[in-house]
Amino acid sequence: MDNAVRSRRRAVAAISIGNFVEWFDFGVYAVFATIIAQQFFPAGDPLASLLATFAVFGVAYVARPFGAIVFGHFGDKVGRRDVLAIVMVLMAVSTAMIGLTPNYESIGIAAPIVLALARALQGFSVGGEWGGAASFLAEHAPANKRGAYGGLMMGTLMLGILAGAVCATLLTLFMPAPALAAWGWRIPFLLALPLGGVGLYLRLKLEESPRFREVAATSRVRSAPLVEALRVHWPAMLRVVGITVLVTSGTYLLGFLISYSVQILRYDLMTALAVDVAALTSCVVMIFVTSRLSDRYGRVPLLRWSGIALLVLVVPTFLLMAQGLPGLVLGHVLLGAAVGSYAGPITAAVTELFPTDVRYSGLSLSYSVATSVFGGTTPLIVTFLLQRTGDPLAPGWFMLATAAVSVLVSLLWRETSRDALADTTSDSAAKPAGPLAAEGAA
Repeated sequence: MDNAVRSRRRAVAAISIGNFVEWFDFGVYAVFATIIAQQFFPAGDPLASLLATFAVFGVAYVARPFGAIVFGHFGDKVGRRDVLAIVMVLMAVSTAMIGLTPNYESIGIAAPIVLALARALQGFSVGGEWGGAASFLAEHAPANKRGAYGGLMMGTLMLGILAGAVCATLLTLFMPAPALAAWGWRIPFLLALPLGGVGLYLRLKLEESPRFREVAATSRVRSAPLVEALRVHWPAMLRVVGITVLVTSGTYLLGFLISYSVQILRYDLMTALAVDVAALTSCVVMIFVTSRLSDRYGRVPLLRWSGIALLVLVVPTFLLMAQGLPGLVLGHVLLGAAVGSYAGPITAAVTELFPTDVRYSGLSLSYSVATSVFGGTTPLIVTFLLQRTGDPLAPGWFMLATAAVSVLVSLLWRETSRDALADTTSDSAAKPAGPLAAEGAA
């Protein structure tokens, strides 16, 4: 096995495991939203407390673009590896803060304030994770496997959220309800420190991205990469926002379904967690399937047809969920599979739009804007709609609207799966559809 193959495998392992840990930490908040609402906000109206919990959930998404700007800048100037290591540390510390913060009864208003601060730090961290990890994988991937490598990003993201749901399910199953509410819910948050240590160790053992090394070696690193991305690549950044509206809202809606099943459909927490695990599992499976298919058939056909499928399925799935337990399971699984089918080709499709010298900055900011506006606000908006309208189909109507936006953008998307990755803005302008030969196809 040559050095390039070994380096590629180490990169895949370190980024995938680190990404998994990041999203386990980030996703476990949504899994325990119902319990957190009871712990950190005054008792009274349960739905109002849940609304407050998801408002704090949204704080992370206010902070996320700022993390994208800061980490994207340094990721394009000094390299991806060290920045991704710092991101790992920040996520672990901020997640542990949530697990260690006393509840409202103990310290009053300080409890939700500290919770909001920890969430802001989480969001700042995640702002630098997705774009950096996606860039790092794309820059290591063989040209004919960028879809499969990109699928690892979304796949391990959803696996992290799935692991959080499984962890919550096991705790709910084996712990008495009073103990779970009092302190058991804190366990997954405190796991952030040892898991983060593992992720940090793996990332520090990596070599820098080969494509970034080439850009740095030829003195083509930008002094202000984000300015360059905004000046030249703003159309690509707008396309990223549009195409990812659906996947971001869909991802966070899957996490919200736990609270939806408990608060609206009146299932117990154990049932809601178990059914959500089934939905996330179907999502992960389809991500890995469609990401690989996108290397064979292209990104565009899969994005278009899976987006159209979501348009057709999303409201009927919520109708199914209200038809008893079999309908609840089937609705969850169908929705998870549809979101996963769309998410599979996304990472490769958006990463291929940017050259190496601005990829981290351009991709991080545009993706963070999409997740901040349409992802992080999804639980808040859907809970608000449910509270105001009383319509149990409100989540379906909201996702229908986001799906329509992304499907429209996908109809205008140019296929990039056969293009070579550009290293600089001038390269991408001179060769907008270069051959794969420039990267190799090993």
